Parts: sequence; structure tokens; C-alpha cells
Amino acid sequence: MRHGIRRLGFCSALAAGTLALAPTAEAVTPTTATINFDCGVYGSGSATLTATQSGTAATINLSTSAIKAPISVGANSVTSTLTLTNKGSGAVTFTGNSNPAIPAGSPVSTGPLKGTVAAGDSLAAKSLKVVVFGITATCNATSAQAPGPFVF
Repeated sequence: MRHGIRRLGFCSALAAGTLALAPTAEAVTPTTATINFDCGVYGSGSATLTATQSGTAATINLSTSAIKAPISVGANSVTSTLTLTNKGSGAVTFTGNSNPAIPAGSPVSTGPLKGTVAAGDSLAAKSLKVVVFGITATCNATSAQAPGPFVF
């Protein structure tokens, strides 16, 4: 009986060690943030950014009232580049050409925009470039990202 108890203890310790070594899911915090953009003649307004992470791959979905579609825009026809600063310096870009269909007069939504991150990156939106039907709107952040930068 004593031998069985030792085996049970060893197996329990082995299982606990295996669980401790199991990979953990990466998480970005916060997952949602807001910021204001000025897009020149195309308008200005707030944007909501939603971030996710899987290892070094990250995505950001963006919806902004700063740019409204002048006519209906088909799905996957908006090309976007979101530039973020990392810890206040340097630049990290997220790009993509995926979007839902956008009815005329509606705010522009784009994403997922894809980028690469490293552990400890602290990214805050700086600018956004949106190309629709060959027309480019460049937007610059006019407020700090709230509640704060995305930390990966």
C-alpha cells in the first residue's frame, strides 16, 4: 500500500509540474480604447480601437466617426494603415484591407489590421491612413488614447 501512495504522490507532482509548464495565452490590456482623430477635410471625431493578440501576432479593429463614407463602400475595399508609437517613440504599423460593407453616410470601420508585437510593447495610436476608391484620408491623433496604450 505504501508503494501505491508514493506512486500517487509522484504522479500528482508530475501532473502539477506539467500544468505549470503549460503555455499561457497572451493578453493585451486594455482590449478596447478610444482616441480622437483629425482627418482634415474629411472630418474629425472619435475612434474605437479593439485589440487582440496571439503570440507576436496582433490585430486591431477600428471604427471612427472622423471619416464617413460619402457613398456605399463594399466589403473588403478599404485599405488602412494605423501607426502607433511604442512607449512614446518609434513606430509600429498595423495594416489591412478588410472591412464590412459601409452604407453611405456611415462611419468607417476597418480591420482586422494586422501587426507584429513583442512582449512589453506599449502602443498608442498616432495616425491613420484610409484609402477608399483611390482617395486617401490621413488622420492624426488629437487626444491621448484612453484608458491608455495597448500593452502586449
